[in-house]
Amino acid sequence: MKHSSSREFFAYWNAKRGNARAPDRSEFEPSAVRELLADIFVLSYDNEAGHPFRVAGTRISALLGCDLKNQSFSALFNGASRREVEDIITCVAEETLPAIAGLTAIDAAGTKAYFELLLLPFTARVHVPASLTGLLAPFEDTTTTLRDLTLTSWRYLHPPERFVPRALRKLAVARGLMVYEGLR
Repeated sequence: MKHSSSREFFAYWNAKRGNARAPDRSEFEPSAVRELLADIFVLSYDNEAGHPFRVAGTRISALLGCDLKNQSFSALFNGASRREVEDIITCVAEETLPAIAGLTAIDAAGTKAYFELLLLPFTARVHVPASLTGLLAPFEDTTTTLRDLTLTSWRYLHPPERFVPRALRKLAVARGLMVYEGLR
């Protein structure tokens, strides 16, 4: 992760998940990431609707020139990148696997702006619509309205597995064969 906001939000998400693959949405406390809220969003996992925004930070809405609530996230991307970002969102939500991506966008004058996109899953719960959270952070301050997001790079983040050391107990010795049982 290149952007400090991405690293900070990932660290918060990682701390909240503990030993689970992802944290529950109810565990997130907005005041804990107050300085990042302008760049944070929550998406519905609804491929048919283009993964609409449930919540979008004020800076994201300002950069994209509209209130994003209920707007399609994937529709913000140009044709070539739209399918790829939908595939990434599917993997993040279904495989409970975080992802990081590099993006570009253009303003009315045709100038490129560079962003980092972090997508983080929430734990799926019965009878609750699936959702995921993320952060869209610009590398440079810009006040112009942007369009045509383009995916330039991406990768999945494999959180380190938490190995619990096992105590070993000698069970039996039978003609040179030693049997050990792992204990939790």
